[in-house]
Amino acid sequence: MAHEVAHVREILAATRLERVRYAIRDIAVVAERLARAGKEILPLNIGDPLAYDFHTPPHLIEVVARAMRDGKNGYAPSLGVVEALEAVRAEAERKGIRNVQSVFITQGVSEAVDVCLTALVNAGENLLTPSPEYPLYSAVLSKLGASPNSYELDEGAGWQPDLDHLASRIFTGTRGMVVINPNNPTGAVHSRLTLESIAELAREHHLVIFSDEIYDKLILDGGPHTSIAALAPDLPVVTFGGLSKSYFAPGWRVGWGIVSGEAADVKPYLEGIHKLLRARLCANCPEQYAVRAALEGPQGHLAEVTHKLRRRRDLTMAWANSTPRLSLSEPRGAFYAFPRLDIPDSDEEFARDLLLEKQVLVVHGSGFGEAAGTRHIRLVFLADEATLSRAFGAITEFMRERYAPEMPH
Repeated sequence: MAHEVAHVREILAATRLERVRYAIRDIAVVAERLARAGKEILPLNIGDPLAYDFHTPPHLIEVVARAMRDGKNGYAPSLGVVEALEAVRAEAERKGIRNVQSVFITQGVSEAVDVCLTALVNAGENLLTPSPEYPLYSAVLSKLGASPNSYELDEGAGWQPDLDHLASRIFTGTRGMVVINPNNPTGAVHSRLTLESIAELAREHHLVIFSDEIYDKLILDGGPHTSIAALAPDLPVVTFGGLSKSYFAPGWRVGWGIVSGEAADVKPYLEGIHKLLRARLCANCPEQYAVRAALEGPQGHLAEVTHKLRRRRDLTMAWANSTPRLSLSEPRGAFYAFPRLDIPDSDEEFARDLLLEKQVLVVHGSGFGEAAGTRHIRLVFLADEATLSRAFGAITEFMRERYAPEMPH
């Protein structure tokens, strides 16, 4: 007797994923298809220094290799390897952060964000996130059934947070706020006065501050970076950092969180964070031995890196200032620029067609959030100056062909 073939029902993804987007990787799918067809892509889309002419400092590689040879390949403690935790605590002290209640190592800052938001926010609550923002925060909140609650960064003021708009967005159910400083995608560095004002709002409304400082050592025009936790030792602040950007080891996935504030205030929340960290066992073990070497070892590469990035930033500004239909607030930190486009199309359509026609890969600004009616692209100026010049020339040519034949050659 023949077996009857059962009808296979389509397995649907959870509805909580409907709002999850990650524009940086999503547009790269199209680029990969073009590359397989033999097209040369000029990638200005992803903040991975190792995809360009930057290298992991050799002394960090040696430390990790030694840890592996010495058999440090098993599970680490859930919070992290002791010497890594001690090094992060010492770094917090150098940054002026007091009242530190916990330090923990994670699989990159991405896991730290996921764990810390999960431990705080309930379904139906909201978290203030900057607009534009790094899209990880909104993706995690969507997964949790919570809502991103956008506050505007003021493009006309160098992408500083609009403090009046921020204050107006604090509602019942607002649990905290995200500050990304230096900022991805704009390259802004927030002033001390701005950070003090943000801290005062958090104090008034009993909010947790999440301060993403992964680019804190990449300040392009000199001057110290200010940690908001250093300005407000009484407030519950989670400061994020890691090895990915300043120490050129993004694939090692080594990040950390520093929880500061009054012990009694943060105790229940901290217990929740630790519970989640125990549940996932631990972060990568051998790579954690690079943390002390990074934070306390030679820092000479940073001067060379900021010099290169400053030159590439200046090249980007010169191109933006000479290109009709395009304006750019000068990036002060990290390696991102967020030019504004005066075009009739959506920026998503612009980025897609630029890739298809000129093989220049940027990310549409709407993937990061932006003010209504505005259009932007995010580009990464990590590439060498010759590559940047080629890419910028191709973008100008694309804009001239598409929008303004009278634009200068």
